[in-house]
Amino acid sequence: MPDTQTDLMRFGGRLKADAPDPAIELIEKARRMPVPVIGLVPQRHLEDWDAFGVSSGTHNGVFDSCDVSISYTLWRNPHNIHDPVNLAELGDEQRASLDRQVPSERPPWLLERVRRTRYPLLWECVITHWRSEPREYDSVEARLAAHVNHILENGFRETRVRGELPGDLDSPVDERHVEHGVTVLVNGFERSGIRIDTDPDVYGVGVALANNSTVTAVLPRDELRFVDVAFETRRI
Repeated sequence: MPDTQTDLMRFGGRLKADAPDPAIELIEKARRMPVPVIGLVPQRHLEDWDAFGVSSGTHNGVFDSCDVSISYTLWRNPHNIHDPVNLAELGDEQRASLDRQVPSERPPWLLERVRRTRYPLLWECVITHWRSEPREYDSVEARLAAHVNHILENGFRETRVRGELPGDLDSPVDERHVEHGVTVLVNGFERSGIRIDTDPDVYGVGVALANNSTVTAVLPRDELRFVDVAFETRRI
């Protein structure tokens, strides 16, 4: 996943203790979504801490598209968060930057994000997509393939991406990799969904929802055993 928290540490020296948390603005943007935002059902191995990502668009000044992603901290042993099994695999440079003490006068939200960098993050693993007037590339099949490639490009860069940034993804998926007729639980009800189960590193599922919206989820295979891939409305 992108090294967002380390980036925060990089500009942390210019932040005052009362600097506003950028997550507040993201939550407000997510509330503009005209359809329900969907997340994974609450479960003991995942911590939902309002880690939203939002992208939206307008056409002729009218709000016409929005994607809201949710990231989760993964606890392999939720009964003891201090168990070393819960630690993320970090490079030497990143670990060294975390071991350097962050000045205590920094904003609490920054200190919390730095702390969370030590633990694995299922980055943007669930995305709710909405378009006022969907096009061909807004189908659930196209959205799931794009989500899988997005996670591979950003979360598996060392092993799956060749060349300088942005690089070329090795073995990207497309709609031909989609399997139909997969049962997906949404708000406790079975829905007919799709999945991509052909990639060696990640597993993806998706389902078309009402009002021109879809939800997709992409998870690392190494962590899949810890996750119940079922969805419900995420209140914001």
